[in-house]
Amino acid sequence: MASSSNNFHYHYDPNNDSLNQYFQEQFNNQFEAVEEEIPVERKPREYIDRKREEGHERLWNDYFSDNPTFNAHHFRRRFRMNKPLFLRIVNRLSEEVPYFKPKKDATFRNGLSPLQQCTAAIRLLAYGTATDSVDEYIRLAACTARKCLEHFVVGIVDLFGTEYLRRPTPEDLQRLLFYGEQRGFPGMVGSIDCMHWQWKNCPTAWKGMYSRGTDKPTIVLEAVASQDLWIWHAFFGAPGTCNDLNVLDQSPVFNDIIYGRAPEVTYYVNGNEYNLAYYLTDGIYPEWATFVKSIPQPQHPKHRLFAQKQEGARKDVERAFGVLQSRFAMIKNPTLLWSKGKIAYIMRACLMLHNMIVEDERDSYTLYDEQEFQQEDGTGTTPDLTFSVTMSSNLEGLGDGHTLIRDKQAHRKLKEDLIENIWKHPYLIPYKHALS
Repeated sequence: MASSSNNFHYHYDPNNDSLNQYFQEQFNNQFEAVEEEIPVERKPREYIDRKREEGHERLWNDYFSDNPTFNAHHFRRRFRMNKPLFLRIVNRLSEEVPYFKPKKDATFRNGLSPLQQCTAAIRLLAYGTATDSVDEYIRLAACTARKCLEHFVVGIVDLFGTEYLRRPTPEDLQRLLFYGEQRGFPGMVGSIDCMHWQWKNCPTAWKGMYSRGTDKPTIVLEAVASQDLWIWHAFFGAPGTCNDLNVLDQSPVFNDIIYGRAPEVTYYVNGNEYNLAYYLTDGIYPEWATFVKSIPQPQHPKHRLFAQKQEGARKDVERAFGVLQSRFAMIKNPTLLWSKGKIAYIMRACLMLHNMIVEDERDSYTLYDEQEFQQEDGTGTTPDLTFSVTMSSNLEGLGDGHTLIRDKQAHRKLKEDLIENIWKHPYLIPYKHALS
């Protein structure tokens, strides 16, 4: 077969120095080019003398001195709480959390004070702004403000979690039942609903799980709130694709009843005895013995009055969500964090701070007189309020607890008794004449 004319055959000749000289010149040129390259000069770390001592002195003179520049009203507006409560938090953190303890650097210069660190954290929670927004006034960098926020929320959860995000005690249950009876709902201990928090920086791989349709990714908070806006139960972390029923299936809100740890509540509605407290809900929740829903499109005057009172009382949890978001704009705005664990810590800390503020200011806005509930008769015993609270024994099995909660017949019977009880309530006579 004839060879192609395009084939090129190279034969090495050891006596030919021209090729060796060519390769040597190319190597030398590359070597010289490498030597002539000037290395890129690294930018030195920028140091800013923020005069943090002057920042602490300015903060002290503005809010914490004997004659502050801004009065208690301005402090409450900008810190979302009264000054004694904020100082209590600062003192507790500075004593028990190492990050907030006063320190000195290698030159024996004072570091950031606990007041500066806690003020930076509470301002970020309250205003929901960028981390460098507190630099000009409090005099700390953006990365330091972020660390202050992270240690602040962890410290709040660790130090105050057992006290301000707890189950109702027997004393709390008595107060809740008393307030519920005054509103026409004996046995009611709060209302339950869900709230969504938008997650802006949700990982791309998770967006389908946390987004509902074309909406933005969100994380769901389930909460139970009472009339005084105290949040008794919080379950956070469910994906935004879940509705209230899906969140309820994951929530531990009824675990105490299922496992026999819940106090046994005894109360009377329309002359009938009941032993299970309940929550007010909207229409999506199922017909369980622990839920009382409104009546859609009521026709009878009794039903219209019941729907009006139930929907009005159920707004307690909606009010709690609104107050929570107005106090802490960080959980109202889309969160910019990547870590779901840090997001959960921020939500839990805001819930605890909210309850601390409610406890501190409850007497100023509650609809009922606390002394009326706490008053005693001449014998030194509390008056009979037609209900009792005793600790229940363990149930025989988990199935018994589920059956007790999901009893539709008990739900309907309780609802009918509540309709009659509200219609006969002595405080609702003007409403009955308006609806008749």
